[in-house]
Amino acid sequence: MNTAVAAPPAAAVPPAAPARNPIGAHVPVAARGLAGTGLAYARRVGAETVQVFVANPRGWATPPGNPAQDEEFRTACAEQGIPAYVHAPYLINFGSDNAATRERSAASLRHSLLRGHAIGAAGVVLHTGSAVGTAPGGGSRRAEAMAQVRADVRPLLDELDALGDGAPLLLLEPTAGQGSSLCSRMEDLAAYLDALDAHPMVGVCLDTCHAFAAGHDLAVPGGVGAALDALVAAAGPDRLRLIHANDSEDAVGARKDRHANIGAGLIGAEPFRELFEHPATAGVPLVVETPDRKHGGDGTGHAMDIALLKELRERAAVPARALSG
Repeated sequence: MNTAVAAPPAAAVPPAAPARNPIGAHVPVAARGLAGTGLAYARRVGAETVQVFVANPRGWATPPGNPAQDEEFRTACAEQGIPAYVHAPYLINFGSDNAATRERSAASLRHSLLRGHAIGAAGVVLHTGSAVGTAPGGGSRRAEAMAQVRADVRPLLDELDALGDGAPLLLLEPTAGQGSSLCSRMEDLAAYLDALDAHPMVGVCLDTCHAFAAGHDLAVPGGVGAALDALVAAAGPDRLRLIHANDSEDAVGARKDRHANIGAGLIGAEPFRELFEHPATAGVPLVVETPDRKHGGDGTGHAMDIALLKELRERAAVPARALSG
């Protein structure tokens, strides 16, 4: 792994005590960078955790970081007890039948992992991709695509191991089920993790809108618990490390990834309270990726959603595992 873009952490900073299920947002980092823009936005919206892009999410460029800004961001997050996460670019797809796309995907994910390490991120979120193209004899390329996931991603996990302490986890985010998705339902996680040898550096990022779109009805009584039980059954305990808290503009099973503000979509607010009560979510941070532009694009929408989630967290019973642990 080329470590030129990732300076190791300079000095360990004792972390502040984290909030129960820290709640935050995906924050912008343009203009004044990770700390100047990102953390200032986090303060404005009341975020206790942040997610950032370290490259154009819709491009292949792998820009170098700014070591001074990396250190400022890393130190501030540690001192303030703010867990940070990186979202890898959307173009990455190891299930593609295009060799160039796979090569670019590997380079892009490697860059996100290294940049995540440099800024002290706890994890790097990766969309699980889809089986693009058709098999030589016709039909689905799912088997071939999963073999490619193993061939391309497994070596990157070995490189993560080589980074040692402080390396970010790779967090698999099941998609909404569009096209020939490789992993959208909770049960799909079993085969995906098996392809990666259930590597200890792999976790799961649950997107509530994606899960709803893929057919897990979070809006009905018990729906959240059923989906989380299915996730644990497929991925194993302690794999869930991040939640993207997003309501859905479309109906359950629609396979459409259209986020709505918390309580303003078809999932509704109350299921998010239930989310806090399941043992699998104990201590797991929540990040909103909800629409903000319709509220002015200044963080008002995110601040509103974070405040509502904090209210629901207050009303939620503490999971048994959190009480005993």
